[in-house]
Amino acid sequence: MKRSEKAQRIQKILQDLYPETPIPLNHTDEYTLLVSVLLSAQCTDKRVNQITPLLFARASNPEKMSKLPVKDIENIIRPCGLSPQKAKAIAGLSKILMDQHGGEVPSSFEELEAMPGVGHKTASVVMSQAFGFAAFPVDTHIHRCATRWGLTSGRSVEQTERDLKKLFPEESWNRLHLQIIFFGREHCPARGHDFENCPICSWATSKAQTLRERTKQANPRRRAKE
Repeated sequence: MKRSEKAQRIQKILQDLYPETPIPLNHTDEYTLLVSVLLSAQCTDKRVNQITPLLFARASNPEKMSKLPVKDIENIIRPCGLSPQKAKAIAGLSKILMDQHGGEVPSSFEELEAMPGVGHKTASVVMSQAFGFAAFPVDTHIHRCATRWGLTSGRSVEQTERDLKKLFPEESWNRLHLQIIFFGREHCPARGHDFENCPICSWATSKAQTLRERTKQANPRRRAKE
């Protein structure tokens, strides 16, 4: 089966499973979405949603956040992990928003990625979900699933993003990004995955890829090195 044919079949399955795609991070505007996405790095959305109400009760906009001591931010967000770096980034980008953007989150990749703690994936989520710009943010779930399904070589998240953008219609990118995340969490976990009964892996994953996955999962020492 050609990649394009496989992609069409996968898209139909995902649409049937997830016709609605709510943003999993609770937020009220572009700024709270930006901060939430930044906090979600190496942290679950569930944990972020538990912590952000505490943070936003203290400061829910750039002006208030820029005046909040970094140590206070760090103490609040500690459960999200990497709290020293994330606290500095949140404080820093809040000051930049006030000084350079009139307190508003800019709607361009260049300006977003120029801010501390905001990489391409974070900028892509904000651009797609806050501003409706067609983007395909690739997180670990999407990278894993796309590699298993043979839609990309899996060499890097950058390559995965390029490959997926070529395979799927641009108007579907924002929805598909969330659909694949939901699918990865519910049906296609990183470890202990049942390939035979997975709605997509059961037919889309090659025997060679399945063997590689099982070998990797059976060898924790090798997985740790990778």
